[in-house]
Amino acid sequence: MRGDRTAGGETVEAGDVAGHAEPAERRDMPSARRLGEELAAMPKHHRVYLVLRQEILDGRHGSVAPMPGEVALAKEFGVSRITIRTAMDRLTQEGIVERMRGRGTFVRERGDSPIGASLSGNLENLMALGLRTDVRVVDVDYLPAPPAVAAEMDLAEGTTMQRAVRVRSLSGVPFSHLTTWLPEEIGRSFTPEELGREPLLKLIERTGRKVASARQIVTAMLAAPDVARHLKVEIGEALLSVRRTVLDGDGRPVERIFGLYRPDLYEHETRFSRNPDRSGGIWKA
Repeated sequence: MRGDRTAGGETVEAGDVAGHAEPAERRDMPSARRLGEELAAMPKHHRVYLVLRQEILDGRHGSVAPMPGEVALAKEFGVSRITIRTAMDRLTQEGIVERMRGRGTFVRERGDSPIGASLSGNLENLMALGLRTDVRVVDVDYLPAPPAVAAEMDLAEGTTMQRAVRVRSLSGVPFSHLTTWLPEEIGRSFTPEELGREPLLKLIERTGRKVASARQIVTAMLAAPDVARHLKVEIGEALLSVRRTVLDGDGRPVERIFGLYRPDLYEHETRFSRNPDRSGGIWKA
């Protein structure tokens, strides 16, 4: 790998040089491809910083024993010592770690998250428990439904639907980025101002479509640039991803939602009980 020399004689890897012009054609790429290129173009020290920060948040590095030294981390990540040093400088500046001369680098003790404790369950249950969340409506528009959304909603491809983007916060701290698709007739039954004030399920049920069930998939995704900006996280940070389709009492889809959540502030809890009928599996939700 080609590298440049610093005044101190250490090699700076080519991947550590920040700044690049974005070709005009990249603006038209699908978002997943663009995100992949964004991550590949990140300076290596930034990628190391993201991994170390996540490991610290996950508790892999405690505050009692020092973290591995620069040499060990450089070997583990396959990068130069200066790359590790740059990443550690950032963690130090953010107050996540503390360097002690002659002793090493230690993780600083952290209290609870800014929210006070991790949020558990889904948003509807949070509101039922009386936890006050604030919502900011980022965008509301009426667009042709993408094929995957139309299929989930049992609609013809290209059917006009309401697409809304919202960011939820608690105590001023953003923790979720929500993109919802609604049938046009439901979307036009309320204003953007109402969407910012009222729970969406309440607005849906106001049209006479009583919500009865939902199916969802929970996985992980990386924060794209626009999502990272809204959630105040780094581009490429891991987020909890929830894709949910909400159904009414007749089994008709009334909402398709894509939720991205900060894992340091939100936990999705599911409870299981043992299924006495083994033919249906050992556990049931």
